[in-house]
Amino acid sequence: MKYSIIVPVYNRPDEVDELLQSLCGQTFKDFEVLIVEDGSVKPCKDVCDKYASILDLHYYAKENSGPGQSRNYGADRAQGEWLIILDSDVVVPEGYLLAVNEKLRINNSDQIAAFGGPDAAHPSFTPIQKAISYSMTSFFTTGGIRGGKKKLDKFYPRSFNMGIRRDVYQQLGGFSKMRFGEDIDFSYRIVEAGHQTMLIPEAWVWHKRRTDLKKFFRQVYNSGIARINLTKRHPGTLKLVHLLPTVFTVGVIGLLLLLCLGIALYAEGEWLDANGLRPTDNMHQGVGFMFCILALLPLLLYSLIIFIDSSIRNKSLWVGLLSIPAAFTQLMGYGLGFIKAWWKRCVLKQDEFTAFEKNFYK
Repeated sequence: MKYSIIVPVYNRPDEVDELLQSLCGQTFKDFEVLIVEDGSVKPCKDVCDKYASILDLHYYAKENSGPGQSRNYGADRAQGEWLIILDSDVVVPEGYLLAVNEKLRINNSDQIAAFGGPDAAHPSFTPIQKAISYSMTSFFTTGGIRGGKKKLDKFYPRSFNMGIRRDVYQQLGGFSKMRFGEDIDFSYRIVEAGHQTMLIPEAWVWHKRRTDLKKFFRQVYNSGIARINLTKRHPGTLKLVHLLPTVFTVGVIGLLLLLCLGIALYAEGEWLDANGLRPTDNMHQGVGFMFCILALLPLLLYSLIIFIDSSIRNKSLWVGLLSIPAAFTQLMGYGLGFIKAWWKRCVLKQDEFTAFEKNFYK
């Protein structure tokens, strides 16, 4: 068998239904599917039973241990030469496996240890899902490193769309026990072991990501924490692009403080003027107004750029408008998580498991 598709699942039966339905339409048929139920309260066994006669499908239920260990559980039971890791919230186009197989054939698959592909928003996704997808892939938010077709640095596959040769997977011991960031950790270990990775732009998936901004904030907040943990595990992997959300976060907080100061000064000027203590054109009001303008102008300019770019890309003014809070959530959530992890790991010198046991390791 050529490919084993492994999908860890936690309380997402509806999403699994859509994923399995899309796998039924693959033009390349030499594959099996392993669904690993990770201690779900809402299991997807009934959904899997619907496709048992259509797909070479194997369903497993186990106690909750996190996505990484669930992928390892599936890998131990897989039969394919290649293991393809997908998130349960993706949908694959019908030519996905065909594109993977053709690209590996052309590039001599013996020389490639792992591959990955980009993600995109499906036209049927809700406006907020499209806005979140935009914020994760836009040049103006992440530098386009999540959704671009070209990579300026080494390519590190992510677990929403990741393939790895079975022998390499076994050699490296699969995913670590990190609760979050375990896919990047695995990709780093693949490259550090001297193996070659490859981006396959044609092997893209539709990725739903989170369905509201609260869940999205928690996701990117944990990603910011994971970045510090990854840097501790893999020194030298922290790049400038990883620092930009933190710089943005500090900048926004600084601008908001400047705005508050400006409002306070302007209000004080109004009070002084009302009580006859200053002339009408007193300095407090002028300085306060200037501070407000200096604070608001960068925020409004950035919001306008996001609105215009997202509206054009998504052909929707509403998605463009929603992309503004999504972009701020993306950058500031990541930045705040990064700052918290930096404080705990680098300043307080706490170890990874002690510092974030509640977040990742329960």
